[in-house]
Amino acid sequence: MPNLPLISKSELASHNTAESCWVSLYNRKVFDISQFLDEHPGGPEIVMEHAGKDITKVLSDSDTHVHSESAYEMLDDGMQIGYLATDEEEKELLKKHKGMEVTMDGAPADDMKTVDLTEFGEIPEDLFHLKTDPTADYKKYKFLDLDKPLIMQVLTAHWTKDFYLDQIHRPRHYGKGSAQLFGNFLEPISLTPWWVIPILWLPVNMYIFYQGFTHLSPFVSIPIWLVGLLAWTLIEYCMHRFLFHIDRLLPENQIAFTVHFLMHGVHHFLPMDRMRLVMPPALFVVLATPFYKIVFAVFPYYVACSAFAGGSLGYILYDMTHYALHHAKLPAIFKTIKASHLEHHYKNYQLAFGVTTTFWDKVFGTLMKPEATYQKRV
Repeated sequence: MPNLPLISKSELASHNTAESCWVSLYNRKVFDISQFLDEHPGGPEIVMEHAGKDITKVLSDSDTHVHSESAYEMLDDGMQIGYLATDEEEKELLKKHKGMEVTMDGAPADDMKTVDLTEFGEIPEDLFHLKTDPTADYKKYKFLDLDKPLIMQVLTAHWTKDFYLDQIHRPRHYGKGSAQLFGNFLEPISLTPWWVIPILWLPVNMYIFYQGFTHLSPFVSIPIWLVGLLAWTLIEYCMHRFLFHIDRLLPENQIAFTVHFLMHGVHHFLPMDRMRLVMPPALFVVLATPFYKIVFAVFPYYVACSAFAGGSLGYILYDMTHYALHHAKLPAIFKTIKASHLEHHYKNYQLAFGVTTTFWDKVFGTLMKPEATYQKRV
């Protein structure tokens, strides 16, 4: 256990800027979260409201957003810089021994004065648990080493389904860009910047829309286009719920786990990875082809063009919305859908499957409610 300094309340309060943002938890552990501000799912502005303060109540406040245990684990992930001194410690220790370090067992470190925290009352042991890096995470959970290619680890492991599902839904923040998925020549196809989606697919979408619009009356093509756009929201919901979250219906073998991991599991494992928030073009082509064939087989060609243009635009908006929900500062009108999606990741992955809208969650009873319980852990 590394030795960490005692920090006074006044020093904590002074670190309240974006350049140096400190917070405390349980009025005891002090974290420097400056590097995490841009990665915070709710945006840096929310965090800055509590800079230099204790955030224990904020993390458990049901009126704002109840954070899951994963949030606490990520906060502990290498961000702790010290312990907030109690009034007694400030009076008896900090004033006498400026710069003193503390350790759990009181063992001296590098000849510097140390203090055993147990001298100052009973302190819950879990407050001192530090999970500081990928190595520590792997030692604790025996799941995936983030510093090694992930796919081969999934493919060659020997996990139970319950263990895999539990771990895959405990979000990690790698903090060093994107963790390697393949670790070879296939790696680039797994990384997709958000701007690739509109640049690549909007011209194709506009061409298909143009074909339907110019060969049909606007009074026919536009309503069909709107039906296609609305149909996408249902397709989005169903694919997310019944395909991406097939979860409990997964066969209990590593090949099934690997397919699940590639399709959606890696996103729940690393939800803030900027390069894996939109669908890689190759995967989109695979998933879109059956819909394309069905639409153009069932409807006359130009009717199919209008319908498919609406549906494919829905997909493009979906990918853009998904990225924005994780990383962009959004207007207040998006507050509900943003909260719903982030709670899907950090609270209960078995609810809130809509990304661009919560409408179908309301229809099918999967809406995230304030009283919804946390997802169960193994």
